[in-house]
Amino acid sequence: MFSPAGEEIVLVDVGQVVLHDDPVVRVWEVTLDPGECHPWHLHHNPYVVLSIEGSDGRMDWLDGSEPRFISEHRGGSVYRPVSPVHRLTNIGRTRYRNRLVELKDLGEHQESALDIHPDDVAVQVVRDVVLELEGPHVLAALDSEDVRLHSGGRCELAGEWFVVELRYLG
Repeated sequence: MFSPAGEEIVLVDVGQVVLHDDPVVRVWEVTLDPGECHPWHLHHNPYVVLSIEGSDGRMDWLDGSEPRFISEHRGGSVYRPVSPVHRLTNIGRTRYRNRLVELKDLGEHQESALDIHPDDVAVQVVRDVVLELEGPHVLAALDSEDVRLHSGGRCELAGEWFVVELRYLG
């Protein structure tokens, strides 16, 4: 496999560190200092990006398509379907850090990846709260590496958290 510039490439994982892995989801951390690049990779699962530290970024595509420019902020989120091989470069002036939640039930557990409507995955950011959750949720702390799958019911969260509702499983 070769990059648009003709360099031979080897695909890397979609993230740098696995923070959580179970039969439903896998959660990675990605951290890029200004100017740093996460090398060429391929997503086999649809995923949700949860922004912990935002910055400007550039996604380049292995097929040479026009780049996508992103600008993320703390507490932001975006759903993405399975995408072609790409790489991400932090072109901003601040560190970029996220939690990338792979939806394994829609990708690697299927013969071919499924796509869902972005509304089938709802994300909210909460702080110091007690919630009554219906159905499965991914809980990801913004200020620590604490990430877990919660099956539903009462949930007490101290600090600031992403609460990702997996509506497509309900």
